[in-house]
Amino acid sequence: MKWTIEDFVYGATDGAVTTFAIVAGVVGASLSPSIVIILGFANLFADGFAMAVGNYLSTRSRMEYIERERNRQNKEVQDQPEYKISEIKNIYIEKGFKDELLENLTKIIVSNRKIWVDVLMKEKIGMSNVGDENPIFKAITTFIAFNMVGVIPLLPFIFLFVINNPAGFTTNDTFIYSIIFTALAFFCIGFITGRVVNKSPVRSGFITLVIGGIAALVSYMVGTLLSLYI
Repeated sequence: MKWTIEDFVYGATDGAVTTFAIVAGVVGASLSPSIVIILGFANLFADGFAMAVGNYLSTRSRMEYIERERNRQNKEVQDQPEYKISEIKNIYIEKGFKDELLENLTKIIVSNRKIWVDVLMKEKIGMSNVGDENPIFKAITTFIAFNMVGVIPLLPFIFLFVINNPAGFTTNDTFIYSIIFTALAFFCIGFITGRVVNKSPVRSGFITLVIGGIAALVSYMVGTLLSLYI
């Protein structure tokens, strides 16, 4: 199965944010820790599946759109070659090519139908082909990343539930550990992303941590405010 960093980050970040949002909201509303676990796992499977389906459908739609546009460009090249040659010339005139260089470049491009269509696709709609993308693999990657990272904010509550709280931790004590675990998850997501895209891993980690932290803070504040009026 081939996966991409985009799908992993997409699923992992949303998994951590939405699950922590539920944890923060429940704790802010002073509800039972068991509610945290129940709602947290319900979110993992329901939202994770919804995100995977959404990624699958969006990828399929984009692939179908690209294929439809490629077929249209192919037909126009076949039926209206002179017009499509003029389009190629206009594209490269705007890039600064002219005279003999423009003519030679145009002849080279239009001598190969695939290259000709690729140039039109790239320059007119910003994409040339669908590559080797597989919407099913992208959906699976999103679902796995969502659940793998999304469970992290729940770990302290799961641990508390399993060991039956021999240390006497309160919900707020456990929530502090959830905050720490989630912060580390956000940082690690950014760190991995930075390594993959050849940017500063530490800087990328802190950016992701800040963005995720803001989302988590908003969720906690909403839960706290609701607990005052409901």
